[in-house]
Amino acid sequence: MGLFDKVERGLERAVNGAFAKAFRAEVQPVELASAIRRAMDDRAAVMGHGRTMVPNLYTIELSPTDFERLSTYEDALSEELVAAASEHADSQRYQPGGPVQVSFSEGADLETGVFRVRPATTRRSIAPSTQAPSRGPEPQPQTDLQQAPAHRPVTNPARRPWLTIDGERYPLIGALTVIGRDDGVDIILDDPGISRRHCEVRVTNDGPHLVTSIRDLGSTNGTYVNGERITSRRLDDGDQVTVGRTQATFRPGKR
Repeated sequence: MGLFDKVERGLERAVNGAFAKAFRAEVQPVELASAIRRAMDDRAAVMGHGRTMVPNLYTIELSPTDFERLSTYEDALSEELVAAASEHADSQRYQPGGPVQVSFSEGADLETGVFRVRPATTRRSIAPSTQAPSRGPEPQPQTDLQQAPAHRPVTNPARRPWLTIDGERYPLIGALTVIGRDDGVDIILDDPGISRRHCEVRVTNDGPHLVTSIRDLGSTNGTYVNGERITSRRLDDGDQVTVGRTQATFRPGKR
């Protein structure tokens, strides 16, 4: 039996059990598992020496109707989806940025049966949405698909720049990476001195080269590069970025 068949069968058992009444013709657990796998594949970044980094937090935005129906079974479903995502990471030899976590939030603009998957990297534990619902950032315009991973890669992952934080690499996979404490940002840092949406790192193309810049998002304590408080600035190899009490080193990736 293949991996997908095993995951699908396990989730089908869940549907036939506690989830049968909750989902009916709405969002199906198997669809959520498939969307998480695709989001993981889309954000995979080859870091060399056989290491392929992927996000470890997957926030699923649901319509108000689906979110209400799901909340009763959230813990059990989260466990199933984490198991499915972890099996996929193992089968592809991916290295998540931390323990794999799946959380849920409500998207007021979504219709019943439509959802989004927002991948991010975090090393802290995310509280269940039944305790502290998080709507994340304002959704970006997109078509009403069954799933739409945010911040699609813009070039070969092997060439992407990254930030090193506490000895760990955080690849800058998308054209725009938001850093902060909010559960909906791309790099989540557990630092009380950091704003919920603290700063953003933008990667653009300048001919054959990638150009990386950082911009403060009106944070309370500011964003610093090499000790200087900035509003917006281009990043060069080895630059030290400080947000709150957290320091990061910028590396431009392969050229």
